[in-house]
Formats: sequence, structure tokens, C-alpha cells
Amino acid sequence: MRAVSVDHYENFPVASVLCPPRLRPAVAAIYWFARRADDLADEGDAGAPQRLADLAQYRRELDACLARTPASGRWPQVFGPLADAIRVFSLPAPLLHDLLSAFEQDVVKHDYTDRAELLDYCRRSANPIGRLLLHLHGIGDETSLVRSDAICTALQLANFWQDLSIDTARGRLYAPQMDRARHGVAASALLDRRDSAETRALVADLVDWARSLMLTGAPLVHGLPGRAGWELRLVVQGGLRILEKIERMGFASLRTRPALGWLDAPLLGWRALCMRPLPTPMASKAT
Repeated sequence: MRAVSVDHYENFPVASVLCPPRLRPAVAAIYWFARRADDLADEGDAGAPQRLADLAQYRRELDACLARTPASGRWPQVFGPLADAIRVFSLPAPLLHDLLSAFEQDVVKHDYTDRAELLDYCRRSANPIGRLLLHLHGIGDETSLVRSDAICTALQLANFWQDLSIDTARGRLYAPQMDRARHGVAASALLDRRDSAETRALVADLVDWARSLMLTGAPLVHGLPGRAGWELRLVVQGGLRILEKIERMGFASLRTRPALGWLDAPLLGWRALCMRPLPTPMASKAT
């Protein structure tokens, strides 16, 4: 699960300096809840049955936390802070359950038929994070939620295409079968990390998809107040920068993993500062 793991994805805002202090404990609690589940699903040498059993117990711990009943105490560092966040902010239970559903899927499903199937995964693996953060800020209108979903899905996809060399080495194919077939790329070519004109064309297509989603959701940055809007600007620009780096390396992320570094910070800050709302139709007509 790349969208919520800082080790694998640089853009998740874990109680950053731009986050209002009153929200930082809740943001950190959501992060550690997702991060620990990610570890259960993805780290270590446990087999799939053990991973699923651990995630099932983790879900029971979540249910106890939501019901405010005693839990087993296996993960107190996770569910103690999460219980506080649930109590203070009434975090929506379905969003937390959706995250666990995606982690469970990661254990058993390593290939996707088409974009719709992958988007359903992103709906549960990435979009709940954005919706939870909007909830903390008291934002729940439909336009904001849809734009948040577009940004979070774009971030998840950008991370897939960024981590193509890592995921394929683990036997995971996030590039959908229908996209692979359209570009004449066999599953074995990705799993064996055989860089070619065809695989690069596939990655280029997938990068365009992620960029389009990101730009669709980007207007949300102008709808969030104060620090939240500035934090989201940096998140959006970070995702776009990863896609740009994949493009500049000739879409060869099957061979080399691009990453953000400190040298990118000034550029991201400048691009975040330059983000402007699109003019309204009436304003455009008046000019």
C-alpha cells in the first residue's frame, strides 16, 4: 500500500508544520493506523494466511475502538491515539474500514484487469485518507470530496508508476491488463523488468492518466483554508513533480526509481505559490 507509507511515498502529510497544531495528533493517529496495517500486509516474511489473520485481528481492534470497548492491547500505540481522534473528531468508521479492506486485498490480489478495477482499489486504499483529512477540517461538500478523491487516486497512481521497478520485483502488476494489451506488453516483460519502447509507451500512457486526475482535483487547493490549502498545494506539486521526473527519464521507471529530494523543495514551493484559481465563466466573458 503505497499511498500511506512514508518510506515508499514522500507526499503523505504526517502532522507537518503546515498542519494546525490542534489537528496534528489526529493526523498522526490516522497515519500510524494505516502504516501499521501496511506493515502487516506487506512487510516481513509471513505468509498470506498469517497476514490475513493479523489484519482480521487488527479489524477487530478497530471495531472495539469505534465501539469504545476494551481491546486486546496488541497495538496500544496505534489504537490509543486513534481512539482519542475518534472521540474528538468522530472519524467516519467506513473510511477506516475501507483502508483495511484495501490492505487485505493487497495480500491476495497482485494484478488488475482494467482501470475501473484499479480505481476501485484506489477508492479504498487512497481516497479515505483525503476524506479523513477533509473531515478533520470540517469540509464535506460533494465538490471538495470529488476533487480530493481525484488527488488521492492520482497520488496512488503516481506512486505505482514511480515504484514500478519495486512492485514488479515483488510480483505485483498495477498496470492494468487492458493497458498492457493495448501497448503489446506481456506481464512477463514487466515482471522480468525488460525495459523497451513498448513498456515506456505503456508508462507514458499511465503517467498521462495520473496527471489528468491530479489536474482535475487540483482546484481543491483554493477551497481549503489557510495552512491546509498550502499543505495541499505542496502535495499536489509533489505528485506532479514525480510524474514529471518519470517523463524526463524517458518513462524508464521500470529500470530506475525516480524520487523527490531536497533540491526539489524550492521548485515545489515556487510552483505551489504560483497556483491560481481558474477564472469563472463570467469573469472570462467580462475580460
